[in-house]
Amino acid sequence: MSENKKLWEFVYQENGVENPPFDEKALSLYVEDHANTIPDFPAIRYFNLEINYKELNRQANKLANVLIDLGVTKNDVVGFHMPNIPQYVLAFLAVAKIGCAGSGVSPMLAPSELSYQVNDANISVLISLDALANSSVAAMSESPACLKTVVVTGAADYLSPSDLNLPNIDGVRVESFLSLMENASDQFEQREVHWNDTYLIQYTGGTTGAPKGAMLSVRNVVRCSATQYAFLPLKPGEDSFITPFPMFHIAGAGGVVSGLRFGATGVLVPDPRDLDYICDQMLANPPHYFGAVPTMFQMLLQNPKFHQVDFTNLKMAVTGAAPLTADDRRKVETVIGVNKLCDAFGMTETAPVYIVNPPQRVKPTALGIPVPGADVKIMDVETGTKEMPIGEHGEIVTAGPHVMKGYLNLPDESAKAMREFDGKTWMFTGDVGFMDDEGYITISDRAKDMLIVGGFKVFSVEVEDKLNNLDYVANTAVVGVADEARPGNDIVNLFVALMPANENDDQADLRERIIAYCRQNMSPYKIPKQVHFIDAVPLTTIGKLDKKVLRDRLASGEFS
Repeated sequence: MSENKKLWEFVYQENGVENPPFDEKALSLYVEDHANTIPDFPAIRYFNLEINYKELNRQANKLANVLIDLGVTKNDVVGFHMPNIPQYVLAFLAVAKIGCAGSGVSPMLAPSELSYQVNDANISVLISLDALANSSVAAMSESPACLKTVVVTGAADYLSPSDLNLPNIDGVRVESFLSLMENASDQFEQREVHWNDTYLIQYTGGTTGAPKGAMLSVRNVVRCSATQYAFLPLKPGEDSFITPFPMFHIAGAGGVVSGLRFGATGVLVPDPRDLDYICDQMLANPPHYFGAVPTMFQMLLQNPKFHQVDFTNLKMAVTGAAPLTADDRRKVETVIGVNKLCDAFGMTETAPVYIVNPPQRVKPTALGIPVPGADVKIMDVETGTKEMPIGEHGEIVTAGPHVMKGYLNLPDESAKAMREFDGKTWMFTGDVGFMDDEGYITISDRAKDMLIVGGFKVFSVEVEDKLNNLDYVANTAVVGVADEARPGNDIVNLFVALMPANENDDQADLRERIIAYCRQNMSPYKIPKQVHFIDAVPLTTIGKLDKKVLRDRLASGEFS
């Protein structure tokens, strides 16, 4: 056992944090328990609709029976192709009752991307929003052979149901969600589920290659929901939470699982861009827990309604996916209160959170400490075989019950990412960082975004953070491209989005000012060789910098 493992345990002891027990049962069984113990407590809130735990379990039983009637067995995969609506929550529970796997399918996938995931995950039944079924699903050039049925649902099915336009899809049965549910029994006996059964197949991109399906077990998903809230546990029948994370992403999936696991009320956000809706929901029902990415917090700070929300009873606000600047952290805390904001860090392959910056003992510059049950080490980037000393940079690796089973049908990729040593399976995250003498971990960069210039390592996050301090800079992204004149070296490309007041400034002058600032504030090898001005830095669906888009634009010659 690494000596580093002991470093963060005193934080647990200081704050009475324990490794929560896990009785290795499906999420649906927790909801069945809540249906008996807190039947009238709202499980989900959607606009003005509330569905209590008794009714949620009854509706989930009906959907489980629908899926069984459609031929779904324990070995099948059901796709969830919709935004955050009640039907998505029911789908999470229905597959848990059956013991089969579910797979979140992004509503933003192009038809070819949708076809790839359906085929790769071997999805037999796809529950799809009507608008998506009539566009993306119907537009697939050829339906994957595995796809037998598309169940079409509407965003208003539980609000003000109306007839839906069902598409014609060659070779695929198409059914109405409400019609199927109307005739289904609301009684269902939980099927046998093992803790290592695959519960979710969540797709993760990365910067290169086709998306990979991370196989997450019942233990991965349900236990992780317990550990990430170990510092401030949710109380069944008392607490509520709201997060705009989409449920097709593991962050959103983890949020809804946590709420259902602990018997809390989850407020569904179908459109994360609708800030007024989010604020209106918090004004009507002040949350105990709130989660958002830094860009969402930045936008909410500009909305007057956010400042009117009563955060008196807020226990914890969680941010993740990207660093929150010290200035933004201070601004958020002036609204929600101090000692409530914490960072959560993870990835799809870790279901997702394995590091939390505990609100009782936050280090603003760090990611935080491992959650109970998770082990973390810092290994050398080059070989991954040498553990780095305290304070030294290396790749962050983690082991524990949160680590995925592997990538679907990709044994080589799985073996590369998951390695055995010290009697454990370690996930090599691709993130570069260091651990301090209290066990707090700070990220430096993604391994794939680490640049080499003249034999020196350039961590892009460091360059970006410094340049984001300039008052005329809204955001930046550093991307490396191979230096053909110097094999093994990279050319540092800097992308800059300007503040609105500076968008018409002379770019040649701004470029000189940026380079001059770099020369004053960083080592010569870190100074960008190319500075490109763009309207906005591209972001993924959950607010991360999307450097793949920038690499593609560079490769296309757009900035030559």
